[in-house]
Amino acid sequence: MKGIKVLLGLIVALVAGLGAAGYVLATPSSGFYEANGDVYDDWNISRTRAFGEDGFYQISKTAFRPVIVFESLGESSDVAYRLGEQLVAQYPDPLLRAEKIFHFVRDRVNYTSDIEQFEYDEYAQNADELATVIGQNGVGYGDCEDSVVLLAVMYKGAGYRSAIVVGPGHTAVLVYLPDYKKASSVFELEGETGWVWAEATGRNNPLGWVPKEYINVELAVYEVGEEAIAPLEPPAAPAAAVTQADGGTAARPFPFFGIIGLLWLLSLFRRRRRARYRR
Repeated sequence: MKGIKVLLGLIVALVAGLGAAGYVLATPSSGFYEANGDVYDDWNISRTRAFGEDGFYQISKTAFRPVIVFESLGESSDVAYRLGEQLVAQYPDPLLRAEKIFHFVRDRVNYTSDIEQFEYDEYAQNADELATVIGQNGVGYGDCEDSVVLLAVMYKGAGYRSAIVVGPGHTAVLVYLPDYKKASSVFELEGETGWVWAEATGRNNPLGWVPKEYINVELAVYEVGEEAIAPLEPPAAPAAAVTQADGGTAARPFPFFGIIGLLWLLSLFRRRRRARYRR
C-alpha cells in the first residue's frame, strides 16, 4: 500500500525539506562509517541520502519507504517506543494521549537545519537518537523528517496507527484518530477516513492543523509497521491520502503528477552538486 501523486502546479516547490542525517554524540546507533561521500549507520542505511535502496527514505522512481523508522520498532524498539508506551498509563484517554505525544515532540524538538547541525545538506536522525538527546538535555534539535520519525514511533509505542506522508516540500505524520473532532481537515487513506495530520515543526500548531497547500491535494503515504530494517525494494506504488470535503466525502484532487519521480531527480541533482563541491 503506497501510492503517490501531487498537484501539478506545485511540483516546482517539491521537497526542499526531505533532508537527511548526521552524527549524534549519544545515540543507540554507534557504528557510523563513511563510504563514497555518504554517512552510514550500523544498519548500513545512508543517513545523508534519502533516495536509493539504502537511503533513509528509500525514494525510488515510483515510491518511497521510510526505512529509518524501522530502526526504532519491533526487535529494535528502544527509547522512543518506550516513551510512547509510558504515556498509555499516564493518559488513558486515547484522544488526550494523542495530543500529549504531539505536544512532546512539538515542544521539545527545536527546528534546526541539517547543514547547521551536521554540516551536511541532508542528515536524518532515527527516533532513538533524537529521544536520547531529549532525555539528556530536555530538548533536541532536528528538521522536519527528524520530528516525523520520532512522532511516528512514539505513536506506535502508545498503540496508535501512524503513517508518514510526503508532500510538496515537506514530510509529516498522519495518526489514525477517527473520533478526533478538533482537526481542521481529516484525511482518507485508501478508502479509510479518520487520519489526522500531525505537524510538529511549528511551536503554535495544534494537532490536526493542516497547511492549506496540502488540502485537496493527493499525497504520498506509507503506513508504519514493524518491518525489516535491511535495505529492501520499496513498493511499486505508494498509498495516497487526500483530505475530506464537507459532508464526509473525499475532496476531488486537482490534476496531479507523480511526486516520487521528481524527488528522485532532485535527490540525484543534490548528490551531483555535493560531489562537485567536495572535489
